[in-house]
Amino acid sequence: MDVIRLLGVRDTSLSVEEVLAAVGDHAAGGTTLFVGTVREQDHGKPVTRLSYSAHPTAEAELRRVAEKVAADFPVTALAAVHRVGDLELGDIAVIVAVAAPHRGEAFAASRRLIDDLKAEVPIWKHQVFADGSAEWVGACE
Repeated sequence: MDVIRLLGVRDTSLSVEEVLAAVGDHAAGGTTLFVGTVREQDHGKPVTRLSYSAHPTAEAELRRVAEKVAADFPVTALAAVHRVGDLELGDIAVIVAVAAPHRGEAFAASRRLIDDLKAEVPIWKHQVFADGSAEWVGACE
């Protein structure tokens, strides 16, 4: 069975329950879950609007990142989903989960998965601040 259980770039709400269920595995002694949400401030400035957009290759790049994590760590299951479109404060923007035989492996693989996703998958965040300024933040910088 493929250890990559769920991957996606979606324009609909993300579900913690779906992602956690996807990595359920009786061989795992540890499961980690990371949930990234839209916060009300960035760089000390209030955020009023936020939107994510993705390059058409984003899902393929997400798979490449997941495959590398699966090859580098003894994981039994992993999942990653990222949201695109307009999001509100508190909305879930990204979820990653990893199951592994031991907690240390699960933590290390999960950390690599979210860090590489953010660094390498072509998904960009456009945020508008209360003062009218805006910025683009994204992968592959």
